[in-house]
Amino acid sequence: MRKGQGRGRDSRYQPVLFNFNSCYNNKPFSTMASVPPGDITTLPAVKVIFNAPFDDKHTYYMKIINSGGHRIGFAFKTTNPRRLNMDPPNGVLDPKEAINIAISCDAFDPAAEATNNDRVTVEWTNTPEGAAKQFRREWFQGDGMVRRKNLPIEYNIES
Repeated sequence: MRKGQGRGRDSRYQPVLFNFNSCYNNKPFSTMASVPPGDITTLPAVKVIFNAPFDDKHTYYMKIINSGGHRIGFAFKTTNPRRLNMDPPNGVLDPKEAINIAISCDAFDPAAEATNNDRVTVEWTNTPEGAAKQFRREWFQGDGMVRRKNLPIEYNIES
């Protein structure tokens, strides 16, 4: 090893510190990206149950409560969008605010269709500070943390 090439002696080999905030016009990260979304409470908490007969449309009402301290945006997804629908499918909740969601199941033949993998998933994320109370899909596409809760659908075929 030649003189000056030792570890920590040559300035060409010193670590460079990078200020990540400079990527964002020297503004600190938004609350949306830096604070994980709080908890939500769903009623029911574990699963959604539809009872036979399934020759008519059924609607089940569930409640979502924002138990956290920040405004959140939420959106529903389902593994079977032909059969299951949510109204409203998305929205915005202030801290401690609640909303009722109608989950409807269209008529179907349980003997002819698979039902064992049906579920609805609610996803939620913090909204940006100062954002209007109007749902925006891009909140789920940035650097912010998105949380998910899966609720299996149970079909009581014998009623």
